[in-house]
Amino acid sequence: MKAIWNDVVIAESDQTIKEGSSLYFPPNSVKQEYFERSETHTTDPQGEASYYHIKVNGKVKLDAARYYPNPKAEGNKVRDYVTFDESITMKD
Repeated sequence: MKAIWNDVVIAESDQTIKEGSSLYFPPNSVKQEYFERSETHTTDPQGEASYYHIKVNGKVKLDAARYYPNPKAEGNKVRDYVTFDESITMKD
């Protein structure tokens, strides 16, 4: 699977995890040069989510990627994996 934004592949892996309607990419599959930590945090059934802004070719998509550094038991299998909002294109 590939995650694409602004015509650039920002993550790629054949070991993604499907959880509900979200597709999670392993942490080592994201291209860190396009990610910037956000100060945003939210809470959901998996625990507290942290976010990244995506920056590609001079454009920024705020809080477009989410991950769980310290999930509750329900989210443990996606610890540190990254998922994207609907603005990021997913291709097989």
